[in-house]
Amino acid sequence: MKCLILAAGYATRLYPLTENYPKPLLEVGGKPIIDWLIDDLRTADKIDEFVVISNHKFAHCFDDWAKGKDYHVTIVDDGTSTNETRLGAVCDIQYAIEKLHIDDDMMVLAGDNVLDFSLTKFLDFCLDKKACCVMRYFEPKKETLPKRGVLELDGDRVVSMEEKPQNPKTQWCCPPFYFYTNEDAKKLGDAIADGCGVDAPGSFIAWLCGKSPVYAMEMPGSRYDVGNLESYEKIKNEYRGITKC
Repeated sequence: MKCLILAAGYATRLYPLTENYPKPLLEVGGKPIIDWLIDDLRTADKIDEFVVISNHKFAHCFDDWAKGKDYHVTIVDDGTSTNETRLGAVCDIQYAIEKLHIDDDMMVLAGDNVLDFSLTKFLDFCLDKKACCVMRYFEPKKETLPKRGVLELDGDRVVSMEEKPQNPKTQWCCPPFYFYTNEDAKKLGDAIADGCGVDAPGSFIAWLCGKSPVYAMEMPGSRYDVGNLESYEKIKNEYRGITKC
């Protein structure tokens, strides 16, 4: 299984901190955010390669970070250099699959997430379902729903998903953690050609869930959003690592 880590964003809301440095490499709790994600997933011993998808501006930063790692990590440069020319998360995923000729199941996650829980339980859930899977959490603040990916559910089966809905059907939201079966990952090109949104990573799931089974596991803990300088400082001061299995 491969793990694709989305790290091609420009994090403009964190300028000047991220003007010349990628957000996933910012330190929280003594190590880069991306290391918390990878170190956790490696404990499951089910992923044989980590693929970090960067933009051209920051690819050299990830190349330096990857030096000396004792596991298989590949850095993919998507060739873009500005926020205005970015490919979008869905196109970045397709670009990495084509460039590396990936023919395997894969986890896909945003590289700037700070979590207090282990992703290994989600990995077990995905392998048990043998289908595409996402995570979900209940968002009590209705005013934030138009900024989220919102799920409609039947038990743990995803009936529909909508990115940034004006009239949300539920309060179940989807964070950027996904599992694609190899079979369904091959449909990315069809999704893009069919007009699937490409900026938000959940857009592929929104397209896919009407065509293939997709299941959702409730998040067993909290995800912290490093959205701006104030939130980053708060997380740095308060984060205590992975405290929930």
